[in-house]
Amino acid sequence: MSDFLLIQPRPENLGGQPILRPLPSAKCRSVGPFVFFDHILEHTYPAGSGMNINQHPHIGLSTLTYLFEGQLQHKDSLGSNQLVSPGEVSWMTAGHAVAHVERTPQTLWESGSHMHGLQVWLAMPAEDEQGEPSYSHHPASSLPRSTSMGVDICLIAGTGFCLQSPVPVPVLSPTIYAEIKMTAGSALQIPTEHADRALYLIDGGVTVDDQQLPLRGLLVLPEGETYTLSACSESHLVMIGGEPIGPRRINWNFVASDQLLIDQARQRWAAQDWPTVPGETERIELPR
Repeated sequence: MSDFLLIQPRPENLGGQPILRPLPSAKCRSVGPFVFFDHILEHTYPAGSGMNINQHPHIGLSTLTYLFEGQLQHKDSLGSNQLVSPGEVSWMTAGHAVAHVERTPQTLWESGSHMHGLQVWLAMPAEDEQGEPSYSHHPASSLPRSTSMGVDICLIAGTGFCLQSPVPVPVLSPTIYAEIKMTAGSALQIPTEHADRALYLIDGGVTVDDQQLPLRGLLVLPEGETYTLSACSESHLVMIGGEPIGPRRINWNFVASDQLLIDQARQRWAAQDWPTVPGETERIELPR
């Protein structure tokens, strides 16, 4: 696919959960405001087990979790305690300091469960990255959808395809994050309204202007060109993009436009000078 940039994800394991991570990459540090992309792979947890990511910190970003299967319990230092189910948006803005926990809820831990979904990080505009942290949860029924000619689009965040999501992405950071499902033989035009755009095929078979879209690879589209997606079979993919956010430094769970902010955050977490999640004592220590 000589006209496109293809990023092959690297496999990782997060709290016992296998993932694929195409962003960040040496080839591409970000797509619009998206600086981190995790595909939470299909994984079955037997009874008595589940995902458990203890208390850890963030600055300078927003995390967005969107599940296809399973459930997660989100808890944070703001006092939020939210069960996240498939099709819902869990949106946390870290600002100058937040800590959170993500784990399989107790009922599914006891019964066993199946997990599949996505988590992305969006860098905040430089003028907002040290703002106040916040959390919001958006039920599936609140997300706008468009269904036409065998193509179903759910706008998870931002604007696009004549839809606008209620998820509060920064006004100064135009964004698109869309889930797309296509029946065999359907087609969809990808417009040029966002400077940066990338496609990630979760399942199925899709061509981009007659070139095959690789399965589970992040395909970055050139700016300013319109493309047509054609589904060869029933397919499931997502599109991310928006205005370029500018250079960002990423160190562990910290994102910032200034290295000094990351250094200060590392020092504070190591010294346990950080907001804590109510009721939680376990934490992930700073990597060396």
